[in-house]
Amino acid sequence: MNAVRGMSSSGGPTPPFTTLSVSRPAETITHVEICRPEKRNAMNKAFWLEMVDCFNQIAEDSECRVVVFSGAGKLFTSGIDLMGMASDILQPEGDDTARISWNVRRVITKYQETFSVIEKCPKPVIVAIHGACIGGGVDLITACDIRLCTQDAWFQVKEVDIGLAADVGTLQRLPRVIGSRSLVNELAFTARKMYADEAKSCGLVSRVFPDKDTMMAGALEMAGEIASKSPVAVQGTKVNLIYSRDHSVPEALHYINTWNMSMLQTQDLMKSAQAAMEKKSLKDITFSKL
Repeated sequence: MNAVRGMSSSGGPTPPFTTLSVSRPAETITHVEICRPEKRNAMNKAFWLEMVDCFNQIAEDSECRVVVFSGAGKLFTSGIDLMGMASDILQPEGDDTARISWNVRRVITKYQETFSVIEKCPKPVIVAIHGACIGGGVDLITACDIRLCTQDAWFQVKEVDIGLAADVGTLQRLPRVIGSRSLVNELAFTARKMYADEAKSCGLVSRVFPDKDTMMAGALEMAGEIASKSPVAVQGTKVNLIYSRDHSVPEALHYINTWNMSMLQTQDLMKSAQAAMEKKSLKDITFSKL
């Protein structure tokens, strides 16, 4: 991940990846872009594997403090590449029903990890969505921490239209993102399109921008703001937000208690407090890598 490019669409995927472009628009910010514009950023077999490799690398990258994720070309993603994935889904291997089912389960588990790896990465992930975000795209964005979109963006839980229940995250994460079970059920059962204004009003996205260039500039500015803060504080915040989502309040309080009994012993606390007292910007403070 040593390519350094700007936030705009690139000269293609970054080797060894064939579906992702990875760049460093700033020292502490990593930009990951789905890069199959000629295929409407459809998610082929390589994409599902490369996402795991990419985010596992980012999780271990002590330089990176925040990630911006976007799609190259005219739209964010058209979802799963049905032609490229048909053999895994429609022609599973096995000598009988039990063995076929076991192999299907193994395949689904592998694909679930493609988006769970975003959530497991301790660095905050800002996703910037333009144009269509269909099917697997909704699975992807609901695993991200902050969602931004353009005015022309639209979202579609498409799976029932192709004869299956979504199985890589949408049905599990979307209800926790939106909060309205009725709306989630409507979107999942009807596969209707939801446009940017409704996505903003229901809480799927937190900001809507007039166009992609403005959105990418806004995403980079937000990423810079996050990256300027203590990585101990930011990454600990992400880990605990996700833990508290999945546990009771007493369990989550116990977890942050145990977490902070060591994390409060960071030099970052004194540095941040001193900056506040001296009315300095955190961007002027140097925090150690994490």
